[in-house]
Amino acid sequence: MNAAMPTLALDLSPQTVPALLAESAAALAPIKTAALAFVRKRVAPAGKIDRKLIDQEQHIVHGLAWIATYVETLREVANWALKLQDEGLFGETESALSCLLFASYLGDLKGGISMNQGETIRPAELGLEASVEEALSGPATAALLAAATQDLKTRTADLVAQAQGKGTIEVTGLDETYEMVRDTFRRFGQEKVAPFAHGWHLRDELIPMSVLTEMAELGVFGLTIPEAFGGSGMGKTAMCVVSEELSRAYIGVGSLGTRSEIAAELILTGGTDAQKNYWLPRIASAETLPTAVFTEPNTGSDLGALRTRGENKGSHWEITGNKTWITHAARADMMTLLARTKPETTNFSGLSMFLAPKPRGTDENPFPAEGMTGGEIEVLGYRGMKEYELGFDAFKVPAENLLGGVEGMGFKHLMATFESARIQTAARAIGVAQNALDLGLAYALDRQQFGDAIFVFPRVHNKLVQMAAEILGARQLTYFAARQKDEDKRCDLEAGMAKLLAARVAWAAADNALQIHGGNGFALEYPVSRVLADARILNIFEGAGEIQAQVIARRLLED
Repeated sequence: MNAAMPTLALDLSPQTVPALLAESAAALAPIKTAALAFVRKRVAPAGKIDRKLIDQEQHIVHGLAWIATYVETLREVANWALKLQDEGLFGETESALSCLLFASYLGDLKGGISMNQGETIRPAELGLEASVEEALSGPATAALLAAATQDLKTRTADLVAQAQGKGTIEVTGLDETYEMVRDTFRRFGQEKVAPFAHGWHLRDELIPMSVLTEMAELGVFGLTIPEAFGGSGMGKTAMCVVSEELSRAYIGVGSLGTRSEIAAELILTGGTDAQKNYWLPRIASAETLPTAVFTEPNTGSDLGALRTRGENKGSHWEITGNKTWITHAARADMMTLLARTKPETTNFSGLSMFLAPKPRGTDENPFPAEGMTGGEIEVLGYRGMKEYELGFDAFKVPAENLLGGVEGMGFKHLMATFESARIQTAARAIGVAQNALDLGLAYALDRQQFGDAIFVFPRVHNKLVQMAAEILGARQLTYFAARQKDEDKRCDLEAGMAKLLAARVAWAAADNALQIHGGNGFALEYPVSRVLADARILNIFEGAGEIQAQVIARRLLED
């Protein structure tokens, strides 16, 4: 730990900070408005979005998405701070981390936001120089920009170190029920997952069925399924807490519930009564393990170009085609399978969704179903469930297993799951980032150099503080999206922003945690090497970062 710190020049006490955050966040709205107007003129000169122009102007279009994400994130952190202050829970740690987050992101808005390691969007590219200067000139914003002193970073690092092992660094703002859920799944992760995760990863093994059984007993797979169908009837906020804590232990375990979540949402929003009554209790109990079978070779995010076809044979459908990047496919008992049932179509309108049962595979025979073959895709991270390429040749699906009993609704059904899937992915990313912080902090406190723990060096503890601050921001944005979903409000924009930001935060945290480990971080024996590999996938699945930014920007432009 560090010695007593000099008094900070600025008044950044917990009593004053929430009001500063709120004032500063409110001042940023004109930046988003000006960016939107600038981009709209470039891509919709006649009032309607020009598809060619929006592609040609991707850099500024995606820049708009990032600017809007920053503005929304800081607004939610300010709201969180005000709420905690009202409850008497906004302390020194919360104050310090939120100030440093604001200082960092306000600085990015002024100098340029990193969309990835090699692409930065700067105010001048969107004609925002005057808007940014005005927004950042107010007293609250000026105070926060000046807050990122080394004294504050070092004091915050001490606070972070003192909180090691106590769970999340700051007060999350969730009520007691959610915190009880968090405690339950943190203990489970610490006891039943974390000690074994690195071995599963290095050996490229499936997560043991005993772990799935215990997760089922804890209600993971039926968390958001209504009680009438055997679930817990909890909402997306609970899903975030559970996904975050399980992913903090190991992203593979945190992701086991994703396929059940997707399948349950598909059935709840689009299934017939018979389909709901049959499948949902089985999914909730983990008697049925689903997998999502959507992606095809050479199509990626262009789902409208899917070529796998379904042919109606009266009593059943026959599926023929190829799928790829199918997670947990061998062990699954049911596939939510997207196929083209109207061969004359070449877009989304001809797609249908099937609830396709299959026998559970074994190590010796992973795909025993007639008309179905599969091969494993070896991956550098995100192991534990395995990835597969699948081939279908007249694979039979009972006629009653067409989701909703109506053809051509597949894409609509799938769209209904995107909000929840992206919220959950954001929560998984937060868990991975928290794991990186845990590992980096523990190593920095333990590793001795020149007679001191390397934690005392600013270039080390500054990295840890930045991780903690960004996790705070991503968490609050994700919780906001989840609350919107729980209140049956449209939240595709917020969910997309949460996923976009959290994926970047996870990668940065993992990269910096490995840097703190130095050469040891590059050794496979150290878990941080796994966390880096796992973090990399988060900016790809559930909508690659570029696709996610495009979706966010289109939504903003269409409003």
